[in-house]
Amino acid sequence: MTPEARRIMGLETEYGVQHWNPAARPLSAEEVVRYLFRPVLEWGRSSNVFVSNGSRLYLDVGSHPEYATAECSTLDELIASDAAGDRILQDLIGRAEAALAADGIGGSLHLYRNNADSSGSSYGSHENYLLRRRTEYRRLTEALVPFLVSRQILVGAGRVVPAGTWPEGTGEAHFAFSQRADFVQEGVSSSTTRSRPIINTRDEPHADASLYRRLHVIVGDTNLSEPTHLLRFGATDLMLRMIEAGFPLGDHRVTHPTLAVRQVSHDLTGTARIALREGEASALDLQSHYLEAAHRFVDAEGAHHERVAEVLDLWGTVLDAVRSQDFGPIEDTIDWAVKLRLLERFRERDGLDWSAPRIAQLDLAFHDIAPGQGLFAMLRERGAVRRVLPEGAAAAAVDAAPTTTRAAVRAEFIARARERGMDYAVDWTTLKLVDHPLHTISLKDPFDTALDAVDALFARVG
Repeated sequence: MTPEARRIMGLETEYGVQHWNPAARPLSAEEVVRYLFRPVLEWGRSSNVFVSNGSRLYLDVGSHPEYATAECSTLDELIASDAAGDRILQDLIGRAEAALAADGIGGSLHLYRNNADSSGSSYGSHENYLLRRRTEYRRLTEALVPFLVSRQILVGAGRVVPAGTWPEGTGEAHFAFSQRADFVQEGVSSSTTRSRPIINTRDEPHADASLYRRLHVIVGDTNLSEPTHLLRFGATDLMLRMIEAGFPLGDHRVTHPTLAVRQVSHDLTGTARIALREGEASALDLQSHYLEAAHRFVDAEGAHHERVAEVLDLWGTVLDAVRSQDFGPIEDTIDWAVKLRLLERFRERDGLDWSAPRIAQLDLAFHDIAPGQGLFAMLRERGAVRRVLPEGAAAAAVDAAPTTTRAAVRAEFIARARERGMDYAVDWTTLKLVDHPLHTISLKDPFDTALDAVDALFARVG
């Protein structure tokens, strides 16, 4: 596949943190992350570092550990790079718990791949897609927002919603498609925290700005299932390709995106009517329309990534399941359906309603990545959820960068600098040795995998 046909993608995941110690006061989030990032500070001298696979690990606002995958141009690379982030943090959990024990504090640490905590705070899962600068951005966002509003029925993480959440101030506890939907405040905006939009418009391409722009989608849920990742990024990539090519998609602009995203999330039938600039439609209507268009587009233009047939098939399977309300075909595949099946079994066995504290505990435990703790991880280990990656791919991605993007160059630079004990400074587009500031490598082309500049730099400095 040529660079022109490929797309750089990335995923930023913020984790919730918790310390559990029944014999003493639990540590605050700030105290937890100090222990968690102690090894990072020791070798990186910062809580904002690039790790050996070319990805970024750092502390975000609110004491949330965050992992941003290296640049990826295939779906398999992306899924593996994201899974590597969990493994890196699991290693840090083990080191932090040992330090807690040594300090006489004890207890266990838990990190959650979710988007909401019990205090009503939300943290994100941000998707990044590289666009050619020639694409008219306003037209793209107007066409994309209806897709993202309705996409929850495909790739939501599932959430037990407390009573009084929907409709606001009223309503019983229930299960919804999305964790993020109730925290969205705008359709399109340059902000990410002050007013959480569906699409963030900040023009920060991390590449040659004359050629590229970065689409920053922040409405998505943090997923656990590999097939859900595949569908989330694969379907969105196809939507972007259709928009970029001027493929006819019709006018489905949503009148009130923040209201619509909530309406869709809280209706597991997928049939809630949302207002459009012209008429109205349900999430099932919109996603069925986009899927049919994607089939026509692929038939006319050809496959655009290595898993396009699998993405289209899974897209249709999920829509059929929602339409029929028979979730059996996706209960081992799609995040929200896997979680719903598990929670329904506990509810039926113990006679619990959605407001039961035990259900809230299970909801949270589903997302725990601490070794031996997470319910989803236990299901995966038992073979109860489908996989996409071959065995060992995630483990290999802890140290190996994607080979098809500049992440490979960044990873090689980091490896050589660390082997030589040299201090270095790295960001998405720049590599430099602290003691040799005149020898800086610029990586404005995200598809450039040539190591010539790294070879030359280390040859000069010895």
